[in-house]
Amino acid sequence: MTKRVLVTGGAGYIGSVLCEHLLDAGYLVTVVDNLMYRQHSLFHLCSNQRFEFVFGDVRDETLMKRLIKAADVIIPLAAIVGAPACDRDIALARSVNLEAVRLIKKLRSPSQSIIIPITNSGYGTKSGKVFCTEETPLEPVSLYGQTKIEAEKEILDSPNAISLRLATVFGMSSRMRLDLLVNHFAYVACTDGYLVIFEKDFKRNYIHIRDVADCFVYCIEHADKMVGKPYNVGLDSANLSKEELALKIKEYVPNFYIHFSEVGNDPDKRNYIVSNQRLKEAGFVAQRSLDDGIKELLKGYRLLVRDPFKNV
Repeated sequence: MTKRVLVTGGAGYIGSVLCEHLLDAGYLVTVVDNLMYRQHSLFHLCSNQRFEFVFGDVRDETLMKRLIKAADVIIPLAAIVGAPACDRDIALARSVNLEAVRLIKKLRSPSQSIIIPITNSGYGTKSGKVFCTEETPLEPVSLYGQTKIEAEKEILDSPNAISLRLATVFGMSSRMRLDLLVNHFAYVACTDGYLVIFEKDFKRNYIHIRDVADCFVYCIEHADKMVGKPYNVGLDSANLSKEELALKIKEYVPNFYIHFSEVGNDPDKRNYIVSNQRLKEAGFVAQRSLDDGIKELLKGYRLLVRDPFKNV
């Protein structure tokens, strides 16, 4: 029997790509989203008879009870994403990122699979020299990280659950995000042409958005051997400092001017490198390189011919 996958927040940056991959893999896909950013990112899926969209709020218990009842797999993507957005409305962040997940946990049956994505930013301010594994203590430096870690604990305390600790995602999506580090650096390289970087040696791990989507599909297909654990999801070759990332983009945009400032600081204090060995041992390895992603982004940004909020 074809599995039915419920994706909350499926019209977002990751969801817009994930739903495409799920449909390509043969699943029945239902998305619930409140379209808070007025996005139109799922239009290209509407001709597919295995795709359904429900306009609604993941905190609506009556709605979620009906949708969860019909699902075999639940992927809760709905979230207030990123530290600035969470800090702007703390109550909303906790409500969507944590309370809505608790609602899903309450409503689902033990036989239903759940695959929750969180952020590997929970590793916080490590030295940038020691690889963080899934056993490394979590020390989030933001409300966003805190809510996602609490949500992970809620889910992993229940049956049939997998958590994916995502590295910083990059790549094009029909619901684009320009605030993610690779996406942002590439964007300013081909628009403003210059960038000032604070704390250039701070390191992160990165992952292509389509590898993230493929990983979700892999988890559905191999859930029996993966449940009950968190997995770091990143690209082994992309544990890079901000300086290394900027210089990599400069290889494709030679006129990109980068200034590494010794004065001032970045409010984002995350600094860590990550081991993806557990996921590799489970059978999944990311395939798309950082170079592939940069070339894709620069191609995509050529489609952004005019910024509607600029006079020039």
